[in-house]
Amino acid sequence: MEPQSITSSELNFLVFRYLQESGFTHSAFALGYEAGIDKSVIDGHSIPPGALVTFVQKGLRYVELEANLGANDADGDDDFSFLQPSDLITKGVNELRDLIKDRKDNFHKAKDNDQEKAKESALIKDREHRQEREREVSEKGKDNGKKDKGKEKTEEKGDQQKEKPEQHPEKELSKDREDKIIITSDVAVPHVGPESMDICAEAAVSSVEVASSDVTILEGHTSEVFSCAWSPVGSLLASGSGDSTARIWAIPSGHCGLGLRNGPPNVVVLKHFKGKTNEKSKDVTTLDWNFDGTLLATGSYDGNARIWSREGEVKGTLSKHKGPIFSLKWNRKGDFLVSGSVDKTAIVWDVKTGEPRQQFDFHSAPTLDVDWRNNVSFASCSTDNMIYFCKVGETRPLKSFIGHQGEVNAIKWDPTGTLLASCSDDMTAKIWSLKQDKCVYDFKDHQKEIYTIRWSPTGPGSINPNQQLILASASVDSTVKLWDVEAGKLLRTLSGHRAAVYTISFSPNGELVASGSVDQSLNVWSVKEGRLVRTYRAGGGGIFEVCWNGEGDKIAASFANSTVCVLDFRL
Repeated sequence: MEPQSITSSELNFLVFRYLQESGFTHSAFALGYEAGIDKSVIDGHSIPPGALVTFVQKGLRYVELEANLGANDADGDDDFSFLQPSDLITKGVNELRDLIKDRKDNFHKAKDNDQEKAKESALIKDREHRQEREREVSEKGKDNGKKDKGKEKTEEKGDQQKEKPEQHPEKELSKDREDKIIITSDVAVPHVGPESMDICAEAAVSSVEVASSDVTILEGHTSEVFSCAWSPVGSLLASGSGDSTARIWAIPSGHCGLGLRNGPPNVVVLKHFKGKTNEKSKDVTTLDWNFDGTLLATGSYDGNARIWSREGEVKGTLSKHKGPIFSLKWNRKGDFLVSGSVDKTAIVWDVKTGEPRQQFDFHSAPTLDVDWRNNVSFASCSTDNMIYFCKVGETRPLKSFIGHQGEVNAIKWDPTGTLLASCSDDMTAKIWSLKQDKCVYDFKDHQKEIYTIRWSPTGPGSINPNQQLILASASVDSTVKLWDVEAGKLLRTLSGHRAAVYTISFSPNGELVASGSVDQSLNVWSVKEGRLVRTYRAGGGGIFEVCWNGEGDKIAASFANSTVCVLDFRL
């Protein structure tokens, strides 16, 4: 019996069906499979399936198998043609990866030979074209020599004016909009957003760029750094990575740039695996400090939450989830920790005992985010489009918020715990109140999915009670929008990024907001004026998270190129 082959379409479909039947329906992979199986289509661009690993952070591990098995090859069907269906059942990911690697090596050797031949052919054609062009110019020059010299100068000046706009960077951006792809750490991302924002960014960048002397690059991680967070006390910075580690960096006080006198910061490595080799199943997906900065909680792809001392000692491993943890938060008192998982549940943990206090299984799809309202009640959101408000000790949700038409990516309570903000793939941000069933406000000005939201540290219940309360939203449409919550309207749009904005963070005084994007840039904006006041472009990969320290003089950012950057911020 001849061995059967399987195409990449068939393999992708098998993986898709397995994930779908297991409840993994987040848009990070569903968009790719449903849009065309082999290639996902975003904004008219074909993107390798593995590129979705970075395109939607919270879905990055759903497509791990696909991303490892030839995700960026030009000819996907060819790569999978030698695999037998039985291999998918009898071999693990590592074995399949080795098979694909061997096939890839042969594929790329052949591809390189073809490229060399194509390049040689192109050089010959280019040489012939230039020779032909030179002949035409020479003949044209003879004819022009008979014309009036004054008229010739005028025509030459006119030609230069016509050529100038074609060479302008903004015109080139507009011309190439249909097929331009921004590459970030081996990931192709579509160039999106209104053309006007590109022009504004180009004009403003030169005067507001952060000097390299004001930036410290923290190296040590060996994979994407998905999260970072400053301790609420002191100057410790935590980071979590796809290399199965979290790290706690001791950042010196005062100026923090390339000129650090005491050398690189001290770092404690929190290993989520045993042995000498990394285990991808233990990638750190989320982390959070407790209220006094004495404990750090981390959530992992293996479904375990872990609690660490600031010195790096494991204080407890919380095991009950049956899928990756996407979000976890300490309550204000510090005695409970809530976690949300792909297994569709949220669990409240008793930190002292390390045991689950209560498991909430109301969602019908993966839980993407959780957030405490107070010490005993919290909200959770899911890919099932639902938001539930729950309380420890209650067996049913106290409130169900229904209204989103797409996956709810993030939720956040305002400083008073009165209003709950949410954002969704349905391109809306909504504000809810426990006093009514329908949303209080429905903000619809974004043009694409909204990835995250943040409340300003201002207004009642905050450290800046006399200032206006503002909600910020970051979207795949490459913009950040600021919303006047009291009036229920758009306050201003911050335009300047050239690709999806993943993360936003307000300064402690609420006067500035930082944003990080797939376009590899970190921007700092004036909330009052809406203008760009600082920008930093690392050039090494998209930014997954940005955060301010408590003093407001440093900004940390985690990157897809395995680094963490700390910017010394002074206006």
